[in-house]
Amino acid sequence: MDILISDKWLRNWLTTKATPKQLESCLSLCGPSVEKIEKVNGDLVYHIEITTNRVDSASVYGIAREAAAILPRFKIPAKLRPMADKPKQKFVKKVSYLNAKVDPSLCSRFTAVLIKNVKIADSPKWLQENLKAVGERPINNIVDISNFVMHEVGQPVHTFDYDKIKNKKMILRNSKKGESITTLDGKQHKLPGGDIVIEDGSDKLIDLCGIMGGNASAVDGSTKNVLLFVQTYNPSKIRTTSMKLAQRTGAAVLFEKGLSTQLVSTGITRAIELFGQIPGSVVKNNILDIYPNPKKIKYVTLTSDFIEKLLGIKIKNKDITKYLNSLDFKASWKGKDLTVVIPPHRSLDVTIAEDVVEEIARIYGYHNLPSELMAGSLPEKNPLNTFTFEREIKTILKELKAVETYTLSLVAKKFEEENALKLRNPLGKDGEYLRTSLMPSLLAAANTNTGHHGPLQIFEMANVYIPRKNDLPKEKLILAGVFENYNFRTAKGIIEKLLNLLNIAYKTKIEGVKNYKPSQRLVFENGAIAFGEFGNLENGFAYYQFDVEKLHKFANNIKTFIQPSQYPPQIEDITLVLPGKTKVGELIKSMKQSSGLVSKIELTDIYKDSYTFNIWYQNPQKTLNDKEVKTIREKLLGVAKSKHGAIQKD
Repeated sequence: MDILISDKWLRNWLTTKATPKQLESCLSLCGPSVEKIEKVNGDLVYHIEITTNRVDSASVYGIAREAAAILPRFKIPAKLRPMADKPKQKFVKKVSYLNAKVDPSLCSRFTAVLIKNVKIADSPKWLQENLKAVGERPINNIVDISNFVMHEVGQPVHTFDYDKIKNKKMILRNSKKGESITTLDGKQHKLPGGDIVIEDGSDKLIDLCGIMGGNASAVDGSTKNVLLFVQTYNPSKIRTTSMKLAQRTGAAVLFEKGLSTQLVSTGITRAIELFGQIPGSVVKNNILDIYPNPKKIKYVTLTSDFIEKLLGIKIKNKDITKYLNSLDFKASWKGKDLTVVIPPHRSLDVTIAEDVVEEIARIYGYHNLPSELMAGSLPEKNPLNTFTFEREIKTILKELKAVETYTLSLVAKKFEEENALKLRNPLGKDGEYLRTSLMPSLLAAANTNTGHHGPLQIFEMANVYIPRKNDLPKEKLILAGVFENYNFRTAKGIIEKLLNLLNIAYKTKIEGVKNYKPSQRLVFENGAIAFGEFGNLENGFAYYQFDVEKLHKFANNIKTFIQPSQYPPQIEDITLVLPGKTKVGELIKSMKQSSGLVSKIELTDIYKDSYTFNIWYQNPQKTLNDKEVKTIREKLLGVAKSKHGAIQKD
């Protein structure tokens, strides 16, 4: 969250001789980060980044409070000018000028006060200049006061034209689905339901709470009586409505982060003070304050040993007390035990002992903490972690001319597998189900490329969602791919090349299953565990899929190095006539096993029932002569004939 803070405005509440550069440096080291300083119309404006949990510092006064605590640590005197949080008027549960009914689950504190005889005019020059410095456009004194208080205190403030509130009645409630409201910017919103709204005595919606006021109760040039309105809302409700309606106002950004109810008192007090400067205006003596569950004082207890353990250094108790007191915490010691009273404006983000230690550390200065290298040896990098393994698979496939594709996890009914989970509120018919297989999505992607006449292979690595009874679906990472215009052996060779490069031991067996051609589906196994499949589908594509978790388990990143022989091989081609349904892979395996001097056999050509093999004869100890090669060849051909019925073609 980025905010703009005027230097002149800041120094209204912060007494210090620190230069803007010193403020920038000190705040960035120990508190909110000042990103840059910009010169605007004779003023300097700080661009400050506020973390989400520190909404208490998202204002001029919030930054002044931070600076007053931080600057003295750099030997720069600084003092915070206190801001009143109790007006002269009384807070009461009922008032004569307004009948309000509030749902406390939506609004934890509701305050309002009537200001009569208000004259609409331009704001004083000093107020306009402050607003311009932080990017706000001055409009009139009523609207400007609301914006001014929000920037100065960090508490959004709203004003209604009191005479437009029918029957002087307000009901703060959840909106109903389909209700509509026109906001101050002229936009009409159809509400999704469950939004915090206010209706008046005529059942008309007059406020989209925490986001923007309604046009029906807007202050205009004829306004004479103003209802000043300051509340604290349910932050999750404000966030939900703001995002659904795409209305990201300054008020919504503050409310959705959770504001302290104490800020309501501060905000309405400051606003009343500013309204009192409008000539002729009269503020009612009683302020309506509906606050059924006042926040209790919060305590956090910890010990000096705990603080030392977390910080790695020992800080004197008196210094810890000084640091915490400078941030409005109240610290008291009893021996080594420390009790800290949390100030109201920090009650939402400081809840445990570690939070208190963090406050001590940042005021002491993170830059003052000693830097020590980690003791002991550096941990060894996991040689094959999951992400590295997935990247390795993708790299191999891309080198084998495969193209990676991405398809949607949500699929249409036509892609639905049996028992696939159906979404309760799908975005459309094309995304009703969580897929249980990548096959339908990849085949659809392949069909979009049917105009591609050359060989094409696509693959995807993504999760599928396997339903489980009374539980969330199991997410399983699958590698799958489709081959188009590839013959079976070439496609199978690519898959085998992938497994070999991953150094996975495997065996294959033929198993028939739905969608595959008969006897054209291979199951890959490691031991007795199946981890993938490959085969020709009935629609003409070749398809494969593997369980990535099992691939990772079976992969061996320790490669075996075999010293190349210094003696050259004798290489020849032999053509064999094979009986039908001969498994060429098993034939090659048998021929290689016939002799330890056969180093390599490759299938190079096929014509009808004739298969040509390229065979390497090689002895690591010497160069083979023709007589020795003949002996090896005869043994090899004998095994091919006896085991597989293969006959050498003349």
